[in-house]
Amino acid sequence: METITYRTIDGLDLQADIHAPEGDLRPVIFWIHGGALIGGSRNGPGDWQRKLYHDWGYALVSIDYRLAPETKLPGIIGDVRAAWDWLHNEAPGRFAVDPSRTAVVGHSAGGYLTLMTGFCVEPRPSALVSFYGYGDIIGPWYSEPDPFYCRQDAVPESEARAAVQDRPLPNSDGTTDRGRFYLWCRQNGRWPIEVAGFDPSTDPDAFIPYSPVQNVTADYPPTLLLHGQQDTDVPHDLSAMMDAELARVGVPHEFYSVPDGGHGFDGHGLDKPDVAEAFKRVENHLKRYA
Repeated sequence: METITYRTIDGLDLQADIHAPEGDLRPVIFWIHGGALIGGSRNGPGDWQRKLYHDWGYALVSIDYRLAPETKLPGIIGDVRAAWDWLHNEAPGRFAVDPSRTAVVGHSAGGYLTLMTGFCVEPRPSALVSFYGYGDIIGPWYSEPDPFYCRQDAVPESEARAAVQDRPLPNSDGTTDRGRFYLWCRQNGRWPIEVAGFDPSTDPDAFIPYSPVQNVTADYPPTLLLHGQQDTDVPHDLSAMMDAELARVGVPHEFYSVPDGGHGFDGHGLDKPDVAEAFKRVENHLKRYA
């Protein structure tokens, strides 16, 4: 594994981990971490998932991006684009990778960013794999208080604000519990405002460029959606909505709905039959399109 800097902005070096064995050129998994765009880092996926991708013949590129709310959504998308440009313009001269065969894979908010790459980067990816991602960011699930999170003790705004900073951050550094800020956002329906910098109640059109479900065309890449029906963080309906839109415009796609799966249903290895089945479908999708 080698770590490179793909972009320097706001005084930060944004980095990517490149897992590319020497030898013949390999197709690429461009992996985007989750964390509600508020937390997380490039240090995933877990070792067992990384080994699966390697055993299937893929190199893996895992990226950081600046986190919200310190950096708003347009800047985050800009980071993803910059990493994509680096992969296509600079990586081939340094690593045994074939960017013309690149699948984007992401989990949760990384699944959202995965779906964004279906229309916001050029050249378009060969394939997309979204684990419990979402194609809409201003629906009631995000823009109104969430019943599930409201059952937890209320987070005071002062505590939430103290958990984030006043400077850009390329990954969760562990100095504060950024999850408290996320919980406050969900309890108060503030995520779209805090993360995007727009208010969906007064300026919904500002979100259109950041809404995958509103930007699906016949040119959208072949897509695999995986989502647990018991997900209490990202509603299962968000992938169902994306599935319906992909079907409407005729994009090759598959939706694997996991009856007993919660958020992060794939986090503990292949022992559960549903997880094994999910990754069987991931392998088939990748090998078919990338």
